[in-house]
Amino acid sequence: MIVAIDFGVTNTDVVLSNNSQLKFFSMPSKSANESFIDEIISLIDTDITEINQIAVTGGKSNELNESYKGVNLTKISETDAIGYGTKEIYKIKNEPFITLSCGTGTACIHHQDGQFSYVGGIAVGGGAISGLSKAILDSSSLQKTTDLALKGNRKNIDLLIGDVVNEIGLLNPNVTASNFAKLKDSNIFSKEDMSHAILNMVGEIIGTIGYLNAGLFGIKNIHFLGRVSLNEVVKNSISERLKLANMKGLFEDKREYGTVIGALKHIETK
Repeated sequence: MIVAIDFGVTNTDVVLSNNSQLKFFSMPSKSANESFIDEIISLIDTDITEINQIAVTGGKSNELNESYKGVNLTKISETDAIGYGTKEIYKIKNEPFITLSCGTGTACIHHQDGQFSYVGGIAVGGGAISGLSKAILDSSSLQKTTDLALKGNRKNIDLLIGDVVNEIGLLNPNVTASNFAKLKDSNIFSKEDMSHAILNMVGEIIGTIGYLNAGLFGIKNIHFLGRVSLNEVVKNSISERLKLANMKGLFEDKREYGTVIGALKHIETK
């Protein structure tokens, strides 16, 4: 039996592999230490004597000891975990690819000739959504922000290309010219419209960093991991932004567990 743990900033994900049968767990993050691992082992209701190996990634997991209660503890870089997770979830063999892992922030990983490279990241993701929602809407709940956003219209908040000029090349008039720009003349807005604008902006930024990095390597399809990519509004904004560069986002099931799956697969291949 193998246990893999991904210590994220917001969530800690766990996968238990027993004879190729996988069970997934998730919980709010704490410090990556032995005490928290005690809680994790208790949560997944597994006897430590049945565990052959533990893989850890994320957070400050590299500061953990080399073993936990007699069980070998393997430390895996997030870059490798994201890469292996992408290969497993999207059933990729050896072809080059770009992955965006969308969590509290967003990381971009490139694969070429069996090597995974971190090619950049941005401090925009779920953390930005929660922080802005708390500051502006007085709630850091992603679900509440999403529920409001689905009833809102960002066009009442954002300045669009069609509001500014007749056309810019092939850009659709509904493409954002400036996020939140209409608020410079008014401080009146609905929570629904503001929620839509916040989620849309995060999606646009992620999509933009995606196509810029993918363009460097001549790649047209971008793979996504992480919980933020599950959000309906963010995902749509990512896809719309990628269309501007004639690129496509790929969104496979279980991608919210991509990094922890990658940590598991990394040690299974050794």
